[in-house]
Order: sequence, then C-alpha cells, then structure tokens
Amino acid sequence: MKKIIISVILFLTAYIAPINQIWIKNSLYLISYMIVGFKVIEEAIEKILHKELFDETFLMTIATIGAILIGEFPEAVAVMIFYQIGETLQDYAVDKSKRAITDVMNIRPDYANVKRGEEIIKVDPKEVKIGESIVVKHGEKIPLDGKIIEGTSMLDTSSITGESVPREVTVGDNVISGCINQNGVITIKVEKAFTESTVSKILDLVENASEKKSKSENFMTKFAKYYTPIVVLIAVILAIIPPIIFKDTTFSDWLYRALTFLVVSCPCALVISIPLGFFSGLGGASKIGILLKGSNYLEAMSNIKSIIFDKTGTLTEGVFEVQNVKSINLKNEELLEIATLAESDSNHPISLSLKKAYNKEIEKNRIFSTKELTGLGICAIIDDKQVLVGNEKLLKQEKIEYTKADEPGTILYIAINQKFEGYIVISDKIKEDAESTIKTLKTNYKINTIMLTGDKKSVGEDVAKKLEIDEVYTELLPTEKAEKLEEILKANDSGKVVFVGDGTNDAPVLARADVGIAMGALGSDAAIEAADVVIMTDELSKLCKLIKISRKTMRILKENIIFAIVIKIAVLFISAIGLGTMWQAVFADVGVTLLAVLNSLRILYIKKGRY
Repeated sequence: MKKIIISVILFLTAYIAPINQIWIKNSLYLISYMIVGFKVIEEAIEKILHKELFDETFLMTIATIGAILIGEFPEAVAVMIFYQIGETLQDYAVDKSKRAITDVMNIRPDYANVKRGEEIIKVDPKEVKIGESIVVKHGEKIPLDGKIIEGTSMLDTSSITGESVPREVTVGDNVISGCINQNGVITIKVEKAFTESTVSKILDLVENASEKKSKSENFMTKFAKYYTPIVVLIAVILAIIPPIIFKDTTFSDWLYRALTFLVVSCPCALVISIPLGFFSGLGGASKIGILLKGSNYLEAMSNIKSIIFDKTGTLTEGVFEVQNVKSINLKNEELLEIATLAESDSNHPISLSLKKAYNKEIEKNRIFSTKELTGLGICAIIDDKQVLVGNEKLLKQEKIEYTKADEPGTILYIAINQKFEGYIVISDKIKEDAESTIKTLKTNYKINTIMLTGDKKSVGEDVAKKLEIDEVYTELLPTEKAEKLEEILKANDSGKVVFVGDGTNDAPVLARADVGIAMGALGSDAAIEAADVVIMTDELSKLCKLIKISRKTMRILKENIIFAIVIKIAVLFISAIGLGTMWQAVFADVGVTLLAVLNSLRILYIKKGRY
C-alpha cells in the first residue's frame, strides 16, 4: 500500500504541478510507473519464461508499455495504479471471505494434558494413545474425542456446530474435539486417535473443499485459457491492419485503440469473482455449522428436484417415548407403573422409555422375579401377581383374550394374572422443526419430498402423513433403499436428487445420491466419509438455509457474469471505433472486477433470520 501512495503522489505531482520541462514530467511518470508496476512486470516476465503468456499481468504490461512508447505517459501510469489499487482491495475482500472458513480452522488443538503416572504432561495431541486420560482445564479446547470420567462442565460447541448455547456435560457423556471447556476441569478417557478424531476430519474436509470445483469454475478456467489469446490476436490485428487499409489514420491512433482494447479485455472480473463467490458460499455455510466437500455440491444444491429423507434420526429424534397409555380396569398411571417395574432390569430402549415416562423412583422390593421371554417380552412377579408385558405373540401363546391396538408405534400389551389389562404405545418422536422444514421445501422451493424407511408400514405412513411428505416407502432393507434410490434417480431427468440421513447406516445411499447430506454427524466416521455435505447439528431446518445460500450464491454469480460481459462488450466496441480511452478501460477491467468481488462478498452476510 505504501508503494501505491508514493506512486500516486509522484503521479499527481507530474500531472498537476506547473512543470514546464517535459522530460521532468515524463521522468516523474516513469518513476511512479516503476514503483507501482515493477512487480506486475516481473510477474509477467516470469510467466512468459514459464510459457504462461496470457493472463492479466501480461495484458497490463504490454498495454502500459505500449502506451508509454506512443507518449501516453499519464494514462499508462494511471492504468497501473488503478490496477494495483484494485488488486489490493480484491486481496482484502478475498481475505475477508477466507476468514469465514479459516475460523473453522481455529478448532485445531495445540496440545493435550495427558495423565501419565502421577504426572500431567503437555504433549502434541497426535502423541496421545487410545485409552489414555487427558485433563481439559477452563478455557482449553478438547483435543481428542472421548468420554468424561471425572468432572462436570459447560462446553462451547459453536465452532463445531454453529450453536451459541453452551452444552452441559458430566461423567459418562461423550465429548468431541474442537469444543471449548467453559468452566471447571474435566478428565476424558480418549476413544479415538487424533487422525480419527472429529476435529481432524473436519479440518481435512475444510482444507480439501476447494479441490472439487463446480461446473461454473471449470468452465471459467477453460474460458480464460482460450479467451485471452483470442483478444490479444484481435488487438494485434486492430493495431496493424486498419492503418494499412485507411490512409487517413495513423499507426499510433490504432495502436492506442488496440492497447485500450487489451486492458478492457482482461477477464479478471469473471476469473476472480466466480471462484470467490463459491468460496464465500462455502464460508457462509460453515459459519452456521454446514460443511460441504466442494463447490460442486453447493452448485448442485441450487437445482434440486427431489429430497429423500431417512426417518429415524433424521425426521424423528431416534429416541423412543411413551405416546399413549390405554388401561381397562386400572388407572393409566398404575398400568404404566406395573409395566415399568416389570421392565426395570432391562436396558432396552423400550425399557428406558418406560422409565422416562414413569419418572419416579422404582421400588425394587415390590419385584420378586423377572424373566425375559426371547422374542415375546417379560414375565415378572410383582406384589405377588404375575405380570406379562410384551407383544401380541406373547398373549396369543398364553391364550389370553385381548383387544388389538390400532395405533402406529411399538405396542406393549400388559396382562395381570392371565387377564388383559391394557396396552402402552411407544414410538419415535418427530423433530420439532421437521414439519416446518418440509413445508418450506414444498412451498418455497417446489421440491418433491420422499421418505425411505425400514420401519413397518403403519409407523412410516403415520410420520409421512403428519409431515405431509409426498411419497413414502416402508419396510425397506438397506439394499432395497439403494434400489429405490436408483429408481428415483432414473425418473429425475432434470434436477438433482438429494438424500438426507443420520449417517450411521445410510452410507451407501448417501454416497450414491447426487448430493448426500448427513444430519447431526458429529463424530460419525461413516457420515463424514460417505456424505458430500455434513450438517453438524440435528437441526433439519438448516437444510433450507443451505438451499438458500446455494441459490443466493448462484444468483450473485449470474449477476457478476452478466454485468462484466455487458460492460466489457460495450467498452470493447467503443474502444475499437476510437471513442474509448484508457480511463474507461480501467473501469471496464479493474472497476468491474472490484464491483464483482464486493458483490460476491454479499453471500457472507449471514444474520439471524436472514436465511
């Protein structure tokens, strides 16, 4: 920046000061030119030596040197000054865009406090072995994935999930690397090596995101490769042929037009703003806890025709809850109590859901015996009464008459002393934001919604009905899910097909879809490996935010392309017919580039409620 300031001062001195000696003015112009343009000329020469002729430094060098040779010193210097100002502002804009992604890189832990014997040693996280215990103090980052074995704390997970609300953790909770310990001291038993930890996988994903280019970026790379040599050839023809054909014109006039033509033709606005736009889109998504493996997936998300959802863990919480208690002779609370006592020794999800619903201390002295009946349920002696808790098969085997429950979910039938007493319905809970997400996808984006699940028909169709999903396919094995996806892909001639799953058992389908999105995939190796996009929390609504970011990115890129092409064609035309000047050329190149870059940075503007 100092060189630009000095160059501007010298330029203004030569341009404004009352200096009568032309050689002094021109000397000041040349000194100003060399100060601000030396690096550009040096870079152009290096590229020529490496046979990389046609880029913006080459165009700027031959255009400005040509202007000096025909005596247009002020314009030559001005072009180089404005070019360098544009490059400086552009670098600032790019750095701002990069910061959105490099903020994610700050999750990298610098060290780990590992317990070895009676000592706590500070070591590189890569040196810690699985099974060792590490101590994380107040304000420190958790360096490795593991389970808390001592202490309680609040964790700042914002750098990983994008959530601002701290999460409370205690003994027995699993924690992931990259989170910050906000208070207290916790001891963690390491369960993954650093290379397999969540933070390592996220860093790898972010660092490699720019390698997978979108179709738009690939097109612009090829475009610049052929476009620049063509405009150089046109400029040469413009400088040589017209003076020969038209006798009333001079070579210097047409050379000036050709040089102006060269400055205008530089494709900086397109070549720079398009990759920057995608980079800004990736950064904007990362700020809200969405990681994409490449800009090609960001582009694909703007053209979605169908979204396929897994059910358990994606549309639903993946946690069983008691939904209904139907008693015949007892109070509902008493029936729930009897069933909970019978299931109290089990750690099955059904048993855990009963205990959660009962939410009282279990009186173990009332339970005399429990026996698990494989594939049927539980037989228990409670208060000197025989209690049977299980499925229909259990009651049929015991020849007990019962009333069949016609409700979606897992049904627990309860019989006391061989007499049917009622049933309890246990089912998965639909996520809070699932309904609003599906509605937004259908209403705002006109996207077809589909659900694939291995659950039985009644359960799957009930969830689909509540969420108003367009199509539902139930009782599917993992291989059948993949087959159904293939059918949907073949039926979608235009538009992309997206699969959204929880990442634990949907890896083949995630990998096969046009875009595979893993939900709440913190610490899930299968999800991070197979998915193209990782939404790092269980918020389904972030899917809508991702589509919004994608569409905004593509809209801004189209604005840049149209604006740059229209301005350049207009100035190229007036330059070719002799009405254009170097000053207009500077705007058509540097000005348009800067405006396109600043427009691309709008993608990074993320505010609460904005998306």
